Order: sequence, then structure tokens, then C-alpha cells
Amino acid sequence: MNYKLPADTLICNQLNILLNKIEIEFDSDVVSFSGPIEYGIDSLFLKIIEDLKPNSINKRLTIILTTIGGSAEVVERIVNVIRKFYEEVNIIVPDYAYSAGTIFCMSGDNIYMDFYSVLGPIDPQVVNKDGKWVSALGYLDKIKELLDKANKPEFSAVEFSILKDFDLGELKSYEQAKDLTIDLLKKWLVRYKFKNWEYHSSTKEKVTEDDKLQRAEDIARDLSDNNKWKSHGRPINIEELSKLKLKIEDYSADVNKTTVIREYYDLLSDYLKKSNARVFIHSRRFI
Repeated sequence: MNYKLPADTLICNQLNILLNKIEIEFDSDVVSFSGPIEYGIDSLFLKIIEDLKPNSINKRLTIILTTIGGSAEVVERIVNVIRKFYEEVNIIVPDYAYSAGTIFCMSGDNIYMDFYSVLGPIDPQVVNKDGKWVSALGYLDKIKELLDKANKPEFSAVEFSILKDFDLGELKSYEQAKDLTIDLLKKWLVRYKFKNWEYHSSTKEKVTEDDKLQRAEDIARDLSDNNKWKSHGRPINIEELSKLKLKIEDYSADVNKTTVIREYYDLLSDYLKKSNARVFIHSRRFI
């Protein structure tokens, strides 16, 4: 049984009230998630969604997402669960959604951000042979750099040792993780984000399936370009995303949406800091 202190109960009650306001504002069921996207989170989402959906006639789900990233495989399982039950999925990023969180966002019909919100490069995180989460693109870029230098006079003995000792099986898993993130992003953008994209805004010409696929490939290529972004945690705001031709719904222009999202997220942030919670998931039926 989960016992709460009186102050915790008051905060949780207020979070429920604010979550309900977001449900009304977006006319949807709402699930809030904060934390890393690690193995086991997918089964937690399954329980939350299976508990929520039978008690709702709504075919729209809104996810409030805050994450440093994690496993693309876990994101894929979460999205499969969500899409089993909901026809439309909107994702709100009040603060940040990096790496696998960015991939998660690309599965939404609409992505809601404001001027403070950021996504990140789609740099997959994988578990290495030591059991630690590492950035796959960083390793792949370093190996490519060493291979490019291998036949040059300045190639050092230390660099040769690093290259020689690198586990080829581990390297292959990094390449597969990169390919998976790109494939998921392309598939979800075309299937969900671009499903209502009918005409080019500049030429007014009819949008074809090839146009959608090409746009998805361009976005995937840009977001996975580690040399462009330089850092796994590089923040990419609405302005930068618009340059990639990715449409974002800027809720800062809507006073009601801004108010309910800020009130909820501010209280949630304070609660998570005080409780030192690593993972938090919230629906109107679960907190």
C-alpha cells in the first residue's frame, strides 16, 4: 500500500485537479510521464492505458512528456500500446524531451511546445558491455574518425589500440540502434504527423506519399547528424525545428493552454524535486 504524508496528499489532489483542466482544454484523456525511458516503462504504460481507456469514450490521448531519453525499443512498445487504443495522440513538451523522447514526439499527430520547450538530436542510448547507458552516435563517430586516420602517418599507437580492442558486436548493436531510430522516425512521421498534410504551403501543390517520405527522411537525417548538433543533449527549440520543416504547435499563443500547462508542470516539478522521484506517471486514475 502506498502511504502519503498529508502534504503529499494535498499536492497529489491538486495535480489531479490540474490534470483534469488539461483534459478539458485538450478534449482528451491525458497521461503525464517524467523520467528516463528504460526497460519496464513500457509495461507500466500498458497498465496505465489499459486501466484508463475502458473508463473513457475519448479517442484522443494527450501525453505530457519530460525525459532525458533512453531506449528506442521501449518507445516503440509504448507507441504500439497507445495506438492500439487511441486514434489521435498529441504530445506536450513543457520543458524537454531528448533522444528517445524526441523519437516519441514524432509518433504524435501534433507536438505542442512553447518558446522554452526543446527536443534533442535522435541519438540512441544503448547499454554497453559494462551495463551502462551510452550514446551510440558518439561511439560510431569516434570509430569512423579512427578508421579515416588509420592509413595516415599521424595515426598513433594509442589510437590503434583503441580501434583494435573495440568489440565489433557492440559496434554492430550501435549501428542497429541508429538505424532503428531513423526507421521509427520516418515511419511515424509519415503515418501520423503527416497524415493530414495535403498541400505544400509554398506552392499549394498536392502532397504525395513520396513527398511525405522525403520530408521524413530529411528530418531524420538532420536530427541524427551528430556533427551538426555536437552534443547528445543539445537543445533544439521551435525556431530550429521549423528550419527542419517540422510543424510544431506553439501553445504560448494560447493563454488558456499556457496557463493550465504551466500550473501543472510547475507543481509537478516541485513535487518531483521534494520527493526525489526518478520516474513519475500520472493519469486521472493513477498517481
